[in-house]
Amino acid sequence: MRTAIFGAAVLAACGFASSLAAQDSADEQLSTLADAYYDYQLEQYNLTEAANGSTEQGDTLWSVTPKAQRKRTEQYAAYLSRLDRIDADGLSEKSRTNALVLRSLLESDIGDARFAEWEMPFDSDSNFWSYLAPSRGFATVEEYENYIGRMRDIPRYFTEQTANAEAGLARGFSVPRVTLEGRDVSIASYVVDDPEQSPFWKAFADMPKSIPERDRERLKAEGRGAISDSVTPAYAKWLTFFREEYLPRTRTTLGASEFPDGEAYYAQQIRQYTTLDLTAEQIHEIGLKEVARITAEMERVKTEAGFDGTLAEFVTFLRTDPQFVAKTPDELMGVSAYVAKRVDGKIADYFGFLPRHRFTIRPVDPAIAPFYTAGRGGLDACQMNTYDLPSRPLYNIPALTLHECAPGHSFQGAVALEQEEAPRFRRQTYFSGFGEGWGLYVEYLGEEMGIYRTPYEKFGRLSYEMWRAARLVIDTGIHRYGWSRERAVEYLSNHTALSDREVGTEIDRYISWPGQALAYKLGEMTMRQVRAKAEEELGDEFDIRKFHDVVLSLGSVPLPALEARIDAFIADGGQGLAGVRYD
Repeated sequence: MRTAIFGAAVLAACGFASSLAAQDSADEQLSTLADAYYDYQLEQYNLTEAANGSTEQGDTLWSVTPKAQRKRTEQYAAYLSRLDRIDADGLSEKSRTNALVLRSLLESDIGDARFAEWEMPFDSDSNFWSYLAPSRGFATVEEYENYIGRMRDIPRYFTEQTANAEAGLARGFSVPRVTLEGRDVSIASYVVDDPEQSPFWKAFADMPKSIPERDRERLKAEGRGAISDSVTPAYAKWLTFFREEYLPRTRTTLGASEFPDGEAYYAQQIRQYTTLDLTAEQIHEIGLKEVARITAEMERVKTEAGFDGTLAEFVTFLRTDPQFVAKTPDELMGVSAYVAKRVDGKIADYFGFLPRHRFTIRPVDPAIAPFYTAGRGGLDACQMNTYDLPSRPLYNIPALTLHECAPGHSFQGAVALEQEEAPRFRRQTYFSGFGEGWGLYVEYLGEEMGIYRTPYEKFGRLSYEMWRAARLVIDTGIHRYGWSRERAVEYLSNHTALSDREVGTEIDRYISWPGQALAYKLGEMTMRQVRAKAEEELGDEFDIRKFHDVVLSLGSVPLPALEARIDAFIADGGQGLAGVRYD
């Protein structure tokens, strides 16, 4: 049974809970505060909570008006003040991690509000309009009724987003124009005459037979009406604004340094995405060193492949030889699926805790595929981009599947969700430094697992690692040192085997999403550093299964919390998870 969460945060906000807190232990105070924060989030975003910790959207979308955003920020500041008053020395080890996670979440939201980040409500990679239509049907009549309610709420939601975008334009806080070319197709695909041709109809086309017959036609009729009367007109209006108002007025500069208070904004984004105290200058230097190290590894694999030419010539061969191109989308999907099944055959050697939750592999939605990244992972599904197959070489698919599916994001999310002792607010928390660092770490782990079977697949893995290392140089190059788009494209193209399409898509992503690209490599380096430390200090007592279980059982945390947990793992002799057998 799902339970809607309503007024718990109101009591916390009025100070009732805090008046009792002095009588509680530090751990209890923190638990009360964390629950208040989480209940407030559920209430604000109209979410319902399932017994397993997952959440589901209700019958309306959330408010994104500046008033609503600032009201939330005031509440987050109040929660942060309460957190500051809890005796940190009195917290247990687990509670110290919970406190750090909560503090990071609150500071991130407060930091975003400082720069009114909602006034740039999309970028070249992610937006607010492409993810409202579900990819499959729902299980119950209530879920369909909630979905219809959300569709009817889209005009209000889009109006608020449009006002925010307009305010951003007025102060020069916009997505760079060069990164938005062709993005209007992702809106236009929702502007249709026949509601049954809308992406929003798929949920009704896939309606399960378990829905009673007496409800089926009613729900479909209401769905058609909601699409015709609310969804399609809202998308049409947004498309007109995007083409006629937004694009012509976007900024022609690239770097975050060109924003109002841009240097401080970029520093805040670095902190938010990496969870580390590093400057742009330090990150740039780290990137240059990693690029040099990985280049030497690429030379070694090129020799292993028996290629006599230069590294640049080898990359050209990889980009142009037809043996590396899937003939059909299903062929690419099949390679990914087979990689995932080969991982299944190895995974018990590397993990003791195996989650029950299953995931699927889906192609990226055609409406966004032309400018979408190569793949993306999530709890229920990981996606592979099958658009323009020559730009999706098969030697990259093993690394991509490891990262996005298993033991990457889909696996990672399932393990976090199934930690029954974890606080409610922790089960679906996501920090890019940890999450993306793990994704890149398991690409490296694929070497140990024997997933890469040819030198070409090994080079694909190195090319992907180089891709993330080059990001450190490129992201800081653009947003700190004023690089041009052409210089960024040339750098990424010269150092990886990514196709020209992927290079262009990725550079636009870094331009329009400052700081996010830094999380991957810095997170992976931290993962590998703490593993090396544990291996060295534990010696024969080190068990890779226990290490991985301890890492993933944390959920997603700021990287300093990972470092602290592995220090404790070393101190307790490398113990794994309670209740898991390590035979």
